[in-house]
Amino acid sequence: MSIDASDHQTTRIAPEWLTEPSDPNDLAPGVWPASAHREDDGALVLAGIPAPELARTFGTPVLVLDEGEVRSRAAGTLAAFRDAAARHGGTARVYYAGKAFLSSEVARWVTEEGLNVDVCSIGELTVALAAGVPAARIGFHGNNKRVFELERAVEVGVGTIIVDSEIEIERLAAITERLDRRQNVLVRVNSGVHADTHSFLATAHEDQKFGFALEAAVQAVERIHELPLVDFAGLHCHIGSQIFGVAGFRESASRVVELHALLLEQERFTALTPEGEPAEPLLNLGGGFGIAYTRADTPSPIAELADGIVDAVADECAVRGIELPVLAFEPGRSIIGTAGVTLYEVGTIKSVALGEGEGRAERRYVSVDGGMSDNARPALYGAQYSARLASREGVDAPVLSRVVGLHCESGDVVVEYEYLPGDVAPGDLLAVAATGAYTAALASNYNHIPRPPVVAVADGRARVIVRGERIEDLLARDAGIDPAPAASEPAGKGEA
Repeated sequence: MSIDASDHQTTRIAPEWLTEPSDPNDLAPGVWPASAHREDDGALVLAGIPAPELARTFGTPVLVLDEGEVRSRAAGTLAAFRDAAARHGGTARVYYAGKAFLSSEVARWVTEEGLNVDVCSIGELTVALAAGVPAARIGFHGNNKRVFELERAVEVGVGTIIVDSEIEIERLAAITERLDRRQNVLVRVNSGVHADTHSFLATAHEDQKFGFALEAAVQAVERIHELPLVDFAGLHCHIGSQIFGVAGFRESASRVVELHALLLEQERFTALTPEGEPAEPLLNLGGGFGIAYTRADTPSPIAELADGIVDAVADECAVRGIELPVLAFEPGRSIIGTAGVTLYEVGTIKSVALGEGEGRAERRYVSVDGGMSDNARPALYGAQYSARLASREGVDAPVLSRVVGLHCESGDVVVEYEYLPGDVAPGDLLAVAATGAYTAALASNYNHIPRPPVVAVADGRARVIVRGERIEDLLARDAGIDPAPAASEPAGKGEA
């Protein structure tokens, strides 16, 4: 049954931040890739390719990545921070977060645009190296790097290892001695500043697994100073993810620069350049800059963030009479998040009555052929997204809807609240915006659902950059099935 979104009972179940659009087919600027638009027939177009064509070629679900959007955001972010640092006589680096989404193609895109890459596992390190990322441009994160991972990082000459515990320092002491290789490290510290974000995403408060408290970091650096082949390059601090504004970075900078100044005074910086010369001290302030998942989100422009954060660090350095260190930043999802759009096919639609009498309302459920196995973020921490019809324009008035997946879980929500045209029907394509970060990276095979392909689009052409799985890929891991059944149709078929 169709529901009139203007009905009082229906709008009562909409959250305050969600406003009813005058046109449920519009594409909110900043939420969708810059290339996204509609053709005359109403179909969504991404980088010159209509969504129906992508669905016919690669199947659904499919994660579509706009290469131009990734490259533009990477280059723009680097330029913003370099310009901001240059105004204070300094230099800056930007690291792409491999954990947001990593493939060999994406690693090549971002390094070609001048970014470094941070990794946090042997798998991410291996992909980055296979993509041709120079080891010196890689940073290695993690609170529990295993010995074989540290050995590999030192062996290949990773630029910096971000140490997270006393045990890790001792592991590096033994590894560097055994391999007779020098290794530059950063010490990760908790500034005590709480990011204004979900508690799972805030990473600089005291009661969490990452890094050293500021006081403990001094002893950690003292221990590193005693080691002949482990060189202290600087400090690292990351206050969280999906952060809007610079206030948290300003407060964090004041605390971390104080520690940086103390370590300068104690002459603890021992890192060397590849040429064997003393390296300039490095201060990595993390990042985790937010993006717009809905039209209610208002992330700060990257140039504004860069100017605000770098100015704050420069002010703190000036107060203490020290030079601006080399600055490093990890923007996170802001490089790739908006570049991703996931296409689904609508399966079933139904309305569910809520309440009784005058308080009675109805919620419309729109089910699609994916869900929490290809995007776990809504189930993990209530992440909100935007959705639009992708195969055509709707003609009916907007209806408050909940887009859900096909998994056997009541929490399998794709988009919790969205206004969709009242004539959405089975077989329609639905597009969910801003799925480039932490969707494919978190994907699973829950309910034995194969993971979908990742398809890059640029200048009217599309190509698979991560192959979709088939049922036989899942069965091949089951040691009780031999031989595997005959091949089934792949999730991704070819090129458009």
